[in-house]
Amino acid sequence: MKERLKAPELRFPGFTDDWEERKLEKVFDTITDYVANGSFESLRKNVNSSDINGFAYLVRLQDASNNWQGPWLYTDQHGYEFLKKSRLQPDDIIMANVGSVGKFFLVPKLDKPMTLAPNAVLIKSSENDQGFLYQMMLTPEMQYKIFEKTTPGVQSKINKTDFKMIETRLPNMDEQKKIGSFFKQLDDTIALHQRKLDLLKEQKKGYLQKMFPKNGAKVPELRFAGFADDWELRKIEDILKNIKGSMKIGPFGSALKKEYYVEKGIKVYAQENIFKNDFSLGNYYITEDKYLELQSCELIPGDIVISMMGTIGACSVFPETSEKGIMNSHLLRLQTNDSSLAEYIALQIKDSPFIKQQILKLSVGSIMSGLSSTVVKKLKFPIPSIEEQRKIYLFFKQLDDTITLHQRKLDLLKEQKKGFLQKMFV
Repeated sequence: MKERLKAPELRFPGFTDDWEERKLEKVFDTITDYVANGSFESLRKNVNSSDINGFAYLVRLQDASNNWQGPWLYTDQHGYEFLKKSRLQPDDIIMANVGSVGKFFLVPKLDKPMTLAPNAVLIKSSENDQGFLYQMMLTPEMQYKIFEKTTPGVQSKINKTDFKMIETRLPNMDEQKKIGSFFKQLDDTIALHQRKLDLLKEQKKGYLQKMFPKNGAKVPELRFAGFADDWELRKIEDILKNIKGSMKIGPFGSALKKEYYVEKGIKVYAQENIFKNDFSLGNYYITEDKYLELQSCELIPGDIVISMMGTIGACSVFPETSEKGIMNSHLLRLQTNDSSLAEYIALQIKDSPFIKQQILKLSVGSIMSGLSSTVVKKLKFPIPSIEEQRKIYLFFKQLDDTITLHQRKLDLLKEQKKGFLQKMFV
């Protein structure tokens, strides 16, 4: 049997002692929940809850999952005083013990008293650093131990007794504080980047509302200088050269069968390329002979390619730099005429509130898990001059590039945190 480590791989200078093995019942001196306050009957009689602003927050897991932004559930002063065993303080830890077992949240400082709602457990320690303990509960090692104690079912759950029996290792208080402080700074940086990303996405929503005409309007609320002409509402056949789907084209039915794929040849593009807006992905190929049979499905640079399955409105413009290839099933290809910019039409399909409203209206009665060619053929687009189209597209491209950059930074920080959680705990 492999001997368990007594110290982590990565430590701050000055710390060399082995970490001490302890059960969670000895780590946390408080492990309690909502029902610890009394019988179901007494809880029903004494605790009132309401979504109307009240004396104290009745904190649910969904509130923590929603980044503590509400909408909130409240209880009155009597209810708060009755729930004294599950009152919350800043830096307390709450754990999901039903459903999303193993999710942990560190309680922030809010503007009202707080107490715990059902289906969560309050854990806290008076002898250890709460910041350290919170991060410890997020480590892969601890998450696995919790998983082992979880009872499967319609809703998985872990009981407090089994939770208390889980073993871990702790350093001395000074090292705990160092580690807790390090991760708090990292979490603050992640939260800052998340806020920046959320703000950029909200700004994009605002621009999308203002830079395309609303129903019945001939011009948008917000325009670039130098443009004053009315926009035209045009049917899709007036702005496209061609609408062609890959479904039912060629001898293969609605999809290419696996036996037609080869290790190298003509590339086959699929939904993944559209969802991720990356045509370098994928390693599916067909022979030159099969390509000739399916040549009508070949993608040409400048084609708007729409996924007809999954995310509604997911589309990309096939770039000049991509290798020669054909569409897989469930993709639809649009080719614009000289009066319409492909990138502008793709932007509208993906993001324009006006187009999304049309899609929803035209799809009434259907079970939508994608976008049908029938619906696409009925769409009408508000079209300005080609110069204004280009301005709008470039504006949103720059905004999307900035959003992508912030998303990458955020993803990198989260990956770095995962690495530190693996190396800085036992």
